[in-house]
Amino acid sequence: MAAPSDRSGSLVETKTGFDPRIVAFHGLVALMLLVLGGGLAYQQIIKGSIHHEQERQQNERRVIVPGPRGNILDREGRRLVENRSRFAVVLYLDELRPDFRKAYATIRAAYKEAGDQDLPTSSQIERLAHVSVVQKYMDQVNGITGRTGGVDAPALQRHLERQLLLPYTLIDDLKPEEFARLIERLPVNSPLQVYTSNTRSYPYGDAAAHVLGYVGVNEGENDDEFPGEGLTTLKMKGTVGRDGLEKEFDSTLQGEAGYTILRVDPAGYKVNPPIEHKLPVQGHSITTSLDIDLQQAAEEAIGDQTGAAVAIDVRTGEVLAMASRPSYDLNVFSPRLTVAAAADIEERKAWTNSALNGVYPPGSTFKVVVSTAALLSGAITPEDTPADCEGYMMIGNRRFGCDNGLGHHGRLTLSEAITESCDIYFWTVGLRTTAEVIAQQARKFHLDRPTGIELPGETHRMLVPDPAWKRQKRSESWTPGDTANMSIGQGDVQVTPIGMACFAASLARGELWTRPTLLHDPRRPAQHTEPIGLTGHQRSAILKGMEGCTTEGTAKVLTTVEALRVPGVRIAGKTGTAQIMRPSGKVDEAWFICFAPLESPEIAVAVAVDGNVPGENFAGGIYSVPIASAILRKYFEKHRAGAAAN
Repeated sequence: MAAPSDRSGSLVETKTGFDPRIVAFHGLVALMLLVLGGGLAYQQIIKGSIHHEQERQQNERRVIVPGPRGNILDREGRRLVENRSRFAVVLYLDELRPDFRKAYATIRAAYKEAGDQDLPTSSQIERLAHVSVVQKYMDQVNGITGRTGGVDAPALQRHLERQLLLPYTLIDDLKPEEFARLIERLPVNSPLQVYTSNTRSYPYGDAAAHVLGYVGVNEGENDDEFPGEGLTTLKMKGTVGRDGLEKEFDSTLQGEAGYTILRVDPAGYKVNPPIEHKLPVQGHSITTSLDIDLQQAAEEAIGDQTGAAVAIDVRTGEVLAMASRPSYDLNVFSPRLTVAAAADIEERKAWTNSALNGVYPPGSTFKVVVSTAALLSGAITPEDTPADCEGYMMIGNRRFGCDNGLGHHGRLTLSEAITESCDIYFWTVGLRTTAEVIAQQARKFHLDRPTGIELPGETHRMLVPDPAWKRQKRSESWTPGDTANMSIGQGDVQVTPIGMACFAASLARGELWTRPTLLHDPRRPAQHTEPIGLTGHQRSAILKGMEGCTTEGTAKVLTTVEALRVPGVRIAGKTGTAQIMRPSGKVDEAWFICFAPLESPEIAVAVAVDGNVPGENFAGGIYSVPIASAILRKYFEKHRAGAAAN
């Protein structure tokens, strides 16, 4: 019997060799696990913040509410512009979801029951449901207020699509009595609520309209200034200054907007409570230099005429009144300007602030500039009588007539010539002084440039011509007739009422120019600029002539004695009449500049008014003096009463 072979005692056969397939399988599994783990880690760790942001943007909304604007006050603290409550009845649509669903089902069932072959689409039925539900609440409001309004279906649909979180306005101009009835009869938990917002109010109507300005709709604040970056944002419309002080100081008056961050459900309706909330803050108020009493006195005196008047505090340059007529009631801009109101303003040519942007030849008021230039250049002395007025004067081959003479003036000194406003005297003096010297002096008085007052859009069309200007602009030579016209404020000389008011204030202080301001500062120091340079004797001669103009010259001859007189107050003034072209023909622009009291000036006034009769002479005294008188009377009435009380 053969011997058994040498075998292992194990009953299982094993292999100890290397199998690459097994290793590859294990590697593949490991790689898949690694990719899966990496993907999960990427989604959870790396993209987690992105998913969170996407979820936040889907589930949250931001609502921005503008802040109320600040008030505009006169120098005594009286409100010229303020905010008034504006009442609206609004409907909170997010509380009507059950009503919408029920109306949807009812309308759909009605169509099916009627067997209508043209069954509306779901979106169409949904819109019908929205309108029917909202109309039900509108009917409730109509029953309380007595109105008969209906729902604007397109507007409602736009609101639902774009501004679901904001209340839907049913009526935005409730009268106070309607507001009271709704407050009394609407249930506290009703989705109908009375909403109070702010709108601009102008207690004095059309007073200082061109100075105060108006506001327009502002589509909303800059999103970047509020928390909630990236969120769908709904902005309630605010206002922005469009003209006047409302525009110039918009950043000061503009309130600080508030905001609310809300959580919404998948349908877009809000879920209470808000995540974050901040109330809006009212803007800063500004105190103007205007005195509403003087402003109203000026505007009432101008009345239905076309013209402007400016009154300035001589010491500080603060503007006490700036009137321009025709005007408009600022309340027509609140809450919005209608087409009819805009057309009315346009038809009456009431948009222009004539005090700021009206440019006119200054007429005989410019003779004060010519007098100053002549004295400073040595062309005349106060006692000289350079001309013998016989009613006309030949300049070149042209005959110039003295329009301001009631007969022949004869030989006059400077003071007498200013009082009588003798053209022949000033033609003679102007030719002796030269156009270049006169123009240089007018520019030193800043009559050739904007005043820089705090109002938008001040004109740059004022003009002080000279021979160089005429050569450059017209390629023509300057003539003696040009100098003659310039010497009496005619020809190409163009100034503004605000510019002439500043000139009067500067002359009152014995200085060259005045910086006007519309802001009041009770601690404002006295304003001082470069001295004119007249000697005391020269200055006295000019002021004597200007006072004579108000007591015995053109200002008195052409008005009643009482028209300008302010008891106990000496006034230095100068009338002027300039010819301007209008569609109706050549008419006069009536000027008057003045300051008072003569011995210690406090107030300076400039008035420019369109004459009514083509070719009329002496318009300055007829039309402008009574307006200046009304301003001066009101000023001294107030200030003397105040001084007596103290």
